[in-house]
Amino acid sequence: METELLLSFIGASILLILMPGPDNIFVLTESLTKGQRTGVSISLGLTSGIVVHTIAAATGLSIIIQKSAIAFSIIKYLGAAYLLFLAYKSAKEKRPAFDLNFNKNNSKKSFFQIYRKGLLMNVLNPKVALFFIAFFPQFVSKDGFNVITQMLLLGGIFMVFTVLIFSSIALLSGRLSSFLNNSKFWEVTKWSKVAVLSILGITLALAKK
Repeated sequence: METELLLSFIGASILLILMPGPDNIFVLTESLTKGQRTGVSISLGLTSGIVVHTIAAATGLSIIIQKSAIAFSIIKYLGAAYLLFLAYKSAKEKRPAFDLNFNKNNSKKSFFQIYRKGLLMNVLNPKVALFFIAFFPQFVSKDGFNVITQMLLLGGIFMVFTVLIFSSIALLSGRLSSFLNNSKFWEVTKWSKVAVLSILGITLALAKK
């Protein structure tokens, strides 16, 4: 795998994980209302789900690449279209509403119960699978390791940064709460997400594999 591609993947992954989305917002609000332990447990569950999506994307795309260059081109353009669609959806997003009422009953759940909730949220979300299929191909090099190995490596890297960032959000939830009602923060992050997704989509569409 080319070093330039790997560094680009790491940079894009960090930006995407940091930008407010359903998962990290959920981690933040759960941490604020039910405690840091709950936030970290959910973070680990959400991150574990990445393993399933990575394996599915790696095996499926590798078969397509081996069988047909035309089929892979179709997947590539559909992936680019999906990323641009996500950029469009992000541009239409409104600042989410938050319910920060503390729930003592939920805070008493075991680690496994909370972990399982995060895991199922990720594994059963088809949007995550679609995103991985759209996101990963542009960082796979035709030289070096085989496609499955490269995609598993990318998935592992994405998982490591996800658990680090999500757990940090949980642990720093008290300090981050000031951003929840800051309209300027939501406006900046919204258009940053639009820009990143648009660049990824255009790059994928123009990529030559």
